[in-house]
Amino acid sequence: MLLIGITGGIASGKTEVAKVFQKKGAIVLSGDEIGKDVVEKNPALLKKLIKTFGKEILDSKKRLKRKKLGEIAFSSYPLTKKLNEIVHPYLLKNLKLKINNLKRKKHKGVVVIDAALIVEWGFEKDLDYLIFVDCPEKERIKRLIQKKTYTKKEAEQRIKAQLPEAEKRKRADFIINNKEGLKELRKKANSLWKNIIGK
Repeated sequence: MLLIGITGGIASGKTEVAKVFQKKGAIVLSGDEIGKDVVEKNPALLKKLIKTFGKEILDSKKRLKRKKLGEIAFSSYPLTKKLNEIVHPYLLKNLKLKINNLKRKKHKGVVVIDAALIVEWGFEKDLDYLIFVDCPEKERIKRLIQKKTYTKKEAEQRIKAQLPEAEKRKRADFIINNKEGLKELRKKANSLWKNIIGK
């Protein structure tokens, strides 16, 4: 089994690269999806979030309002740190469980971890390769405002909350530069797949 991590800042295009690899037959494990799953299905974790960030993160049916949690948690570095300290142990446990299940089943193909925080977790040491998707900050802010209905301030807060790009670049085995649009990004992803897998 070949384990490949795809990382990059929020809205950098890493998920698009993961989708190209998925079409080639890779199994993709999404950090965002696992995070969403553990928060929504784990009452103990939700309790910790309410205790830390207040009842305003819940809707009238006592379900988590992810956008509200994000607004509060990314408003300052100490709050972002608290969110990560609460969520990440559950997320990583779940991620490692999925990887170990595939190993137990003797999976022979490529498994891709699509996550912004691979380096922050120290998870790159468990990978065969780490790919960093590089994209200018201005472009990422523009995308966040367009696609995810963030305000400019919220988009900037999300970006500041992550580890500086230079550190991720340094640890990557491959870098994909994403500043020429989606078509070019997919072309580069296909080319990198051939480079790594040889077909």
